[in-house]
Amino acid sequence: QVRLVESGGGLVQAGGSRRLSCAASGLTFSRYAMGWFRQAEKEREFVAAVSRSGFSTKHADSVKGRFTISRDNAKNTVYLQMRSLKPEDTGVYYCAPCFIYSDCRPEYWGQGTQVTVSS
Repeated sequence: QVRLVESGGGLVQAGGSRRLSCAASGLTFSRYAMGWFRQAEKEREFVAAVSRSGFSTKHADSVKGRFTISRDNAKNTVYLQMRSLKPEDTGVYYCAPCFIYSDCRPEYWGQGTQVTVSS
């Protein structure tokens, strides 16, 4: 059974930083690309994805230059370092495994972690 546990969310002021973590179990972690998505009032949107090795990444235009995705295959964990946060970054952040980092289409989701950016 695939299990994804996101953590690290919370309340942060605009301009601040936060690092999210996602611990995965129930799958061979290194065989999957990993992605981060977020959802506010509208539909869930792609944020970033990292290849199986960690060498290749893709970030949404809205977070490019501010967010960085990375992974540690030894710890079965994927991270999202968020800097220069804006109120529009507010939402529930989810991690998910996918087959291709450049076109991440998850089938499993964790419970998410709430990030709230105050202005």
